Amino acid sequence: MSITVAILGLALLILIHEAGHFFVALAVGMSPRKFYIGFPPALVKVRRRGIEYGIGSIPLGGYVKIPGMHRPAASDLEVHLAAAKSEAPELEEPLERVQALLTQGRFDHARSALDELRKAVAEARLSEPAAKGADRALGDVGDALSGDAYWRQATWRKVAVIAAGPLTNLVFAVALLAVVLMLGVPVDTTRTVESVLDDSPAQAAGLRPGDEIVALGGEAVEPDRISATIRASNGQPLRVTVLRDGRRTTLAAARPRRTDGDYRLGFALEPRVESYGPVGATELAVRQTWQVTKSIGSTLGGLVTGENRKDVSSAVGIVQGSSQAVDAGFRVYLQVLALISLSLALLNLLPLLPLDGGHITFSLIEAVRGRALGRAVYERASIIGLALVLFLFAIGLSNDIGRL
Repeated sequence: MSITVAILGLALLILIHEAGHFFVALAVGMSPRKFYIGFPPALVKVRRRGIEYGIGSIPLGGYVKIPGMHRPAASDLEVHLAAAKSEAPELEEPLERVQALLTQGRFDHARSALDELRKAVAEARLSEPAAKGADRALGDVGDALSGDAYWRQATWRKVAVIAAGPLTNLVFAVALLAVVLMLGVPVDTTRTVESVLDDSPAQAAGLRPGDEIVALGGEAVEPDRISATIRASNGQPLRVTVLRDGRRTTLAAARPRRTDGDYRLGFALEPRVESYGPVGATELAVRQTWQVTKSIGSTLGGLVTGENRKDVSSAVGIVQGSSQAVDAGFRVYLQVLALISLSLALLNLLPLLPLDGGHITFSLIEAVRGRALGRAVYERASIIGLALVLFLFAIGLSNDIGRL
């Protein structure tokens, strides 16, 4: 059950990321063609005002299709129309006309030529696979030639749409942390025993939940020094003095047991929980987010020199950590979900294609140059970026397998 909740949490983060792109695209006049909960193929779908809404058969995250992410090129038609051209040779002439206009950058004329090619495809006798490939090619190029295509937009619009995804994850992370702070977080421990482990030295000595520890080894001890005093015992027997039902009682001597490198008696103290109001919680959440952001940035920077390799995790580790957080409690899970959301935001802002940060970087470069970069530049940069992202994933997966 906890693994299912963890997977659904990760899917939610991806969904709100895509929702950020979707709603900002609508706001700035770029009409997305599709918005799915989950990934296609669709289980159910409906079209409203030119947008296809659907529920995908792969229930992980979401999917949004923004028209014309790149300037259309002649090669965009070649792959998916090859089968149709083979079955209907009469398509070759209108196809070459569209490709020539795309190569020349005469996009307005290409739209008219594309309509002629679309008509010729409709009249041709094609097999179902060839027809589907042709429809996909015509649809993609038609979107790229439309007036609301992404590549045609002003720089600020392109940056706003792409940045909306990671920024939505960032805002969500702050909001989750603020909710946790309003619910209350442990800031210290009291001297009251919350629980005692079975078969532990504490249980053998007679320690009970509800006891208040006032002394260890005959010396008074403050709540924040209880754990340190036990660790410093080096395994020597300690007499625990408690207040029980208002009476001071000294229990039998207990010998701390070495566990995970430290000496412990096997009990937990009740935490002191502090809650914050909405304003205070939000301010503290922003500060915590900034501290974690600097830490993640330092970790990514350390990868360049080979340091911090063990700190990288893949989706496997994320689900594993989230699952453990579910078991630890609702507040802990929300905190972990917030950190994952922040990590997704920062990863997507790396200036690498095909990540969001890469699209933002290239949009800014084109604004400075005053003209668009060629398709070949985008393709080469995407290959390099994808290789680096896969390298990070391989490191994370290797770490996760080692931990598992």
